[in-house]
Amino acid sequence: MAGPPTADRAGSSAHLPGGPSVTRRAGRRVLVAGALLFALVAGVACSDDPGPGPAPSATPPPAAPSSGATGTPPPAGAPVRNPFGAHWDFSRHDQFVPYLEKLTGSTTYHELSWCDIEKNRGNPDFSAVDQIAERSRKLGITLHLKIRTGVCWATGGTAKFTRGQANKTESAMPQDLATYQDFVRTLVRRYTPYGVGEYAIENEVNAQQYWAGSPEDYRRLVTAAAEAIRSADPKAKVVDSGMSSVAYGMGVADRLLRAGQPDQAVAAYQAYFQRRIGTRGRLIPAVNDPTALRAALDNAQNSRNLAYLAVTEKLLDDRVVDVRQLHFYEHFSGVPALLEYLRAETPAGVPVQAWEVGQFWKDGNDDAAARGDEMVKVVSLLVAGGIHEVLWLPLAYNPNNRAGAEVRYGLLDPDGTQRQAGAMMAALAAAARDATVEPVNGKGLTGVAFRRGAESTLVVWSTSTGTVSLPATAGVTGGPVGADPTARTGALPIGPSPVLLRATGTPDAVLAPIR
Repeated sequence: MAGPPTADRAGSSAHLPGGPSVTRRAGRRVLVAGALLFALVAGVACSDDPGPGPAPSATPPPAAPSSGATGTPPPAGAPVRNPFGAHWDFSRHDQFVPYLEKLTGSTTYHELSWCDIEKNRGNPDFSAVDQIAERSRKLGITLHLKIRTGVCWATGGTAKFTRGQANKTESAMPQDLATYQDFVRTLVRRYTPYGVGEYAIENEVNAQQYWAGSPEDYRRLVTAAAEAIRSADPKAKVVDSGMSSVAYGMGVADRLLRAGQPDQAVAAYQAYFQRRIGTRGRLIPAVNDPTALRAALDNAQNSRNLAYLAVTEKLLDDRVVDVRQLHFYEHFSGVPALLEYLRAETPAGVPVQAWEVGQFWKDGNDDAAARGDEMVKVVSLLVAGGIHEVLWLPLAYNPNNRAGAEVRYGLLDPDGTQRQAGAMMAALAAAARDATVEPVNGKGLTGVAFRRGAESTLVVWSTSTGTVSLPATAGVTGGPVGADPTARTGALPIGPSPVLLRATGTPDAVLAPIR
């Protein structure tokens, strides 16, 4: 069988700028992570990907036909050139190609299970993953892989949780770590030539429906996986499982409490969870004072959340893990405190990548403009804060999901038709591709700026409910994100809805006329 094409390694994203404002607490992490916590079932389902599309065959599929993308996709393994990407259901690939061509240069990921690939010991079938890797490569989108064990002969036991159309289960600890490492090495060697250079170990292990073991089991698994990954490809990067969005919110509040900032902790909790309060009963209760916040953090599931954050951060401290994986599905007002947490609790030089970003909004409104505005604010703030890979999930709403409603907002309709939010994301990708990134925070505005040569593109909005007036300036075009910016014949009002500005000169120079 002919092997996949050879390629160089993908580059890693940049780390968060700035130093910690609160001392990191490795000792506290060790103490928390060392306890085996029997917790409630966590309610955060992360991935809407129902698994590979075509049924696996005995031999790898033929190369996928050309996507018809304009321009030349970057070679496999090229450094990330576009921070704005998405995660999609690979079984609907053909419907999504016209839009995915707009995200060339970005990254995505695919989650696979050892138990699914090697249903019978000694007979792995990688054909479905081969197809995904080849299709991603042809689109010029760098693929990351998330390696889960599942529950089967390799782990023993019986699954307690089954989810989605693909019948995904939780993962359990392998019975033989050497056999597990053999599988991981085989996987890495197979997908290195496709440009895969990052491998996450498991998914949201803070949730029982994803991980059946203990924090110590997870530490052992990641340590074994990291050894196997690096032995198969010394340039590869090891990524943590990605704590759930809820777990990160609890970590934000816990950190502020422990730093002696109880009022700030309560305010951060309220901002972060403003759409979640009461959606999971006692797991995310209303909190109005530090005492109530401490009680919320002490319940079984939130104690588990903090324990797995702690073990993840210990793995980062020890450099067993190379990349921190962020999941975030909350209101944009929760981003600043989250970024501060990441700066304080992530070792210097370690990149943070947001593999899952979206809008978890049960019974959310159908205002397409408001939905798109919020998407732009969330992803812009994350990128401005130093997170150089931001993947929206899901790319398209799946009407056959378990919830029966669009709890997580898609950029596309189920048939692949672009929504307003999709047009806005495509505009961000076009502005950011091959550009440098810097935050915008001044003149009553906030947002992000992209610089490519002498040209700057700014995505900004007012920090208040009022407007900021940008006087008419020669050579400055501007308008709503997702629409073609037009030359200004008069002053441009910038309000709470994001505006895209384009001009020659630095971002400071573009905004200099504002008084």
